[in-house]
Amino acid sequence: MISLDSLSFGYTADEPIIEDLTWEFPPGSTTAITGVSGRGKSTLLYLIGLLLTPWSGAILTDGRDLSSMGDAGRSRWRASRVGFVFQDAALDPTRTILDNVIESSVYNRAPRRSSITRAGELMGRFGVGLRADHKPGEVSGGQAQRIALCRALLSDPDLILADEPTGNLDAGSAQVVIDTLLQSAAGGKTVIVGTHDETIVCQCDEVLAL
Repeated sequence: MISLDSLSFGYTADEPIIEDLTWEFPPGSTTAITGVSGRGKSTLLYLIGLLLTPWSGAILTDGRDLSSMGDAGRSRWRASRVGFVFQDAALDPTRTILDNVIESSVYNRAPRRSSITRAGELMGRFGVGLRADHKPGEVSGGQAQRIALCRALLSDPDLILADEPTGNLDAGSAQVVIDTLLQSAAGGKTVIVGTHDETIVCQCDEVLAL
């Protein structure tokens, strides 16, 4: 269970983007975060993923205040518990596709061989297995997003955060992403999606409108 308790945050002192927000994201559920551009969808995902520190309030899991942890604790928690899917895939252009996918294994200190095996299974599942030795600049946008999804799922995270995951995709690639997120929730994961896509919104269990 991830919960927000009176959460507030802004980028300037006099203009909060998120203000006194309380909400619960239960395991085994998908929640769509909606709102007009600039309203704070991405910001809220970054707060939940501990990439930003709230002005006030708390981000809780199992009664523990995650937002009060130091940088090292935040990094460990993200690496072991969270899978991110960013809008633009956010792949490192200097590294191979395979190395991008197994990136989190470095922070988890997972054995490289088992990480490569797991990555191969995921990449085969999403139709990007033959791209392992390519660089991100050599694949299409749809392939890059599926690769980013493999990276997010590598460590079998409890929490999946997706920021406009279908925003730049054709209908076929978008459906692969949507189905995977829904299947992850059905398997007990907590899935939170920031999106404008009504195709995703109508399939989610909850909608948090900012």
